[in-house]
Amino acid sequence: MNLTAPPAPKALDPAKFRDPQRTARGEARAHVALSALETLWINTGTLCNIACTGCYIESSPRNDRLAYMTAAEVRGFLDEIAEQGLPTHEIGFTGGEPFLNPEFPEMLDEALARAFRVLVLTNAMRPMMRRAERLAAMDRAARARLTFRVSLDHYTAEGHEALRGARSWTPAIAGLRWLAREGFSVHVAARTCWPEDEGGLRRGFARLFEELAAPIDAHDPTELVLFPEMDAGRDVPEITEACWDILGKSPEDVMCARSRMIVKRKGEDRPAVVACTLLPYDERFELGRTLAEAARQVALNHPHCARFCVLGGASCSPGPALERTSSEGILPKTK
Repeated sequence: MNLTAPPAPKALDPAKFRDPQRTARGEARAHVALSALETLWINTGTLCNIACTGCYIESSPRNDRLAYMTAAEVRGFLDEIAEQGLPTHEIGFTGGEPFLNPEFPEMLDEALARAFRVLVLTNAMRPMMRRAERLAAMDRAARARLTFRVSLDHYTAEGHEALRGARSWTPAIAGLRWLAREGFSVHVAARTCWPEDEGGLRRGFARLFEELAAPIDAHDPTELVLFPEMDAGRDVPEITEACWDILGKSPEDVMCARSRMIVKRKGEDRPAVVACTLLPYDERFELGRTLAEAARQVALNHPHCARFCVLGGASCSPGPALERTSSEGILPKTK
């Protein structure tokens, strides 16, 4: 198969996504209110054991723009959830690679001990496998609430390593096999930058999961998440208040209606709450230092808001995805 990516698309109009209230055409920009904080994401730090092409957060062995979160800091936000009686039922851990953070196992234990459902985003490589003995010792109740989402960018070694680097496929597959063999709930996240439609990608992953004897349903959009590409320099329509009716969607469909993320910027003495997992560096989307402060509406004033969440219908959290569109080239058509 030819895995060459499509030609470079049109560049983003520099007049777009500048005013939080108005689009470049002067129309009222769409905003999203927090309807209920269902999922709290914790960014454990941007350091990663590999550097991937197109990583939206630019994680690498050298990028520490987001410092390691501490277990005590995570505990403080979990305490706030309890004290405020918030409807949060899920904690998501992302990075970087969470297993590089030396305090991550303690954070994981804390979230599970409080009966949250927990989602861990990992590349399933050596940092995770160094914790294999501790993970294997988890009791049945904890395992039942824990899901690992493993990053596999394509169902072939060639495709995966084109983005994640040489010799990244074999250890990732070994980690995925281990998780499945140990009986953990395993999902997979993949990319859509390939010249295949969604059906072709899902069929390819279905064959892979069968070969691996991994109980993952490739046709379930929760178990195999196919993320739209997030090139902030590529042109995309701005989302106006009128778009909800035009697209047949609701503000409550968008990720920031149900989630927030905690980050700790390098050099700062305490974490901050940002609107979502996709915008960890943009200070326009920093909402406060506590979950209470962050319970305010978000202006859809970034290309990711349009491409990933509204037009792409995607979400980092588990749950049914919206119907996706290829009108903006989110899913390249099969050649």
